[in-house]
Amino acid sequence: MKLLSMASLLTGLLSSRSSLAFSSVARSALRSVQTARYMSDGPMPYDDDKMPFYALGTNLALQVGGQGNFKTLLEDEELDVVLEAFCDTLRGTTTQDSKTILVTYGNKLNKILQERTANIVGRVKKDGEEFIANFLECNDDAIKTDSGMVYCPMKEGDGKQPTVSNTVEVHYHGTLTDGTVFDSSVDRGQTISFPLSSVIKGWQEGLALMKEGGKATLVIPSDLAYGDAGSGEIIPPGATLKFEVELFKVT
Repeated sequence: MKLLSMASLLTGLLSSRSSLAFSSVARSALRSVQTARYMSDGPMPYDDDKMPFYALGTNLALQVGGQGNFKTLLEDEELDVVLEAFCDTLRGTTTQDSKTILVTYGNKLNKILQERTANIVGRVKKDGEEFIANFLECNDDAIKTDSGMVYCPMKEGDGKQPTVSNTVEVHYHGTLTDGTVFDSSVDRGQTISFPLSSVIKGWQEGLALMKEGGKATLVIPSDLAYGDAGSGEIIPPGATLKFEVELFKVT
């Protein structure tokens, strides 16, 4: 049986008829504000007869907000209210019509989520600024460009120097400021080629400072990376990114 996507359920509940639609900023925060942390293997909470239904609950929770996202935006008491409303609505035991609740309180919910999202993004950006300042202090060879990107040569190359019109072949290892790896061709064991014009601005600027055969660390603030939207469930909104990049070929 295919599990029903909670996103589809939300789309129905939060339709134009209910006059409520989550803002894109709030939706991005719920999706991306925190990199998922997974618990180590342990005993299943129920026997095999009940675990399929536990799996359904797990699927719905992950579809709505992923692990940790609601915990970031909501206090424990507020999360308890969310879970109570979910159960009451599912069981049909609410004391008020569901659409009336959404129409009455939907705009207030959006405002709360937007305000808390802005605060979170602000903290993430501040963490990035502090990371950049510390990186510059600890690496004498590092330079900060006018755009705010940090370039630190690890090995000087002697080949071609790319422009935004070129295609490059590279190895890279990308991490968040806390060291979380979000993407790595090095870990995959295979280089990657792409038009330099197709990637984030920080890469375009940083690779243009390198030559074939060179290796460098790029520290890229959010406005030169994925901005306030983040990227998927891995890169939070407002995140500063750190890349170790090795440039093999320019075409």
